[in-house]
Amino acid sequence: MLRFDQPWLLLLLPLLALPLLVKEGQPLANAWIAFAPRDRASEAVGWLLRALAALAIGALVLALADPYRPEYTVERTGRGAEVVLVLDRSRSMDQGFAPGTKLPKGINPTGPEALSHYFSQAPARLRESKGQVARQLLADFTAQRPQDRFALVVFSTLPMTVLDFTSRQEMIQAAITAGNIGRGLSETHIGRAIEAALSLWEDRPYTGSRILLLVSDGGDRLDPDSREHLAHLLRKQRVAIYWLYLRSANSPGLTFAEGDSAAAAESVPEKLLHQFFESLETPYKAYEAGNSEALEQAIADVNRLENLPITTHELVPRRELAPWAEGLALACVLLLLGARALEMRRWH
Repeated sequence: MLRFDQPWLLLLLPLLALPLLVKEGQPLANAWIAFAPRDRASEAVGWLLRALAALAIGALVLALADPYRPEYTVERTGRGAEVVLVLDRSRSMDQGFAPGTKLPKGINPTGPEALSHYFSQAPARLRESKGQVARQLLADFTAQRPQDRFALVVFSTLPMTVLDFTSRQEMIQAAITAGNIGRGLSETHIGRAIEAALSLWEDRPYTGSRILLLVSDGGDRLDPDSREHLAHLLRKQRVAIYWLYLRSANSPGLTFAEGDSAAAAESVPEKLLHQFFESLETPYKAYEAGNSEALEQAIADVNRLENLPITTHELVPRRELAPWAEGLALACVLLLLGARALEMRRWH
């Protein structure tokens, strides 16, 4: 597990024998020196200082050779899932939830005055944008599942992969928080986002539950080719879909009400997408979250349902070892300097 970027410098390692080969200085000519007892403590200290000098040279040579521990993979077994968070970043996510209060007489439910009434009457929690609430709850959700592997795809007009599969919480939290700046675009293409999310499982071994967690407040009209392609990918990758539908003010919702005509249903992208998901052979469940409390309950259900055994492979990155060799050489040199400062000088 130990490798070097400059292995040819290891040819200098024989230099560490130099302190061991240097002869000690000759004692002063003195007639009484033969009668002096052997100083074993001084001899031991002398050999110790030589060993420190040899160790300092060897550590410097190793540091110059730039040693490192290469990256390797660790297999971990736990309970959890592989989750791709597909987060809507369109402009509508910058609006608030539908508070569900009854409008006073004289206010058009589809006009801008209705939104003004909603935001003026709603508590502070509901005046937060759907995107802010969703990101905060997703951050809490990921923090509660440390054994899961998460990936993140954000989308509006086009999808963008922000994070590949990882279980490192600091990376996950940073990726979720990163998109909380600025305003989104007006268009939404959920079909492209789902395809981009499913591509993250391409060529990955199936090691446990797979979840596509869609967080959006809108739908999409998919053409027949797109529906067939997505259905094929979902069957192939064996992915369960959870849709956290964030209801906006005046939103018709996902379910049909009594008296709704087929023509009216065709005009609502949310209902069309919901029908498509229900027609799939893969597991699917939708949550209509009209406020932050409903969204919290939906995420809690996902947290409870998808908790099966899973095997993950974590890549441990390369680790540089040259600083440790440099530190060892520095410690040896400092000890030699300290011994030199304590050495008793001979007198004439």
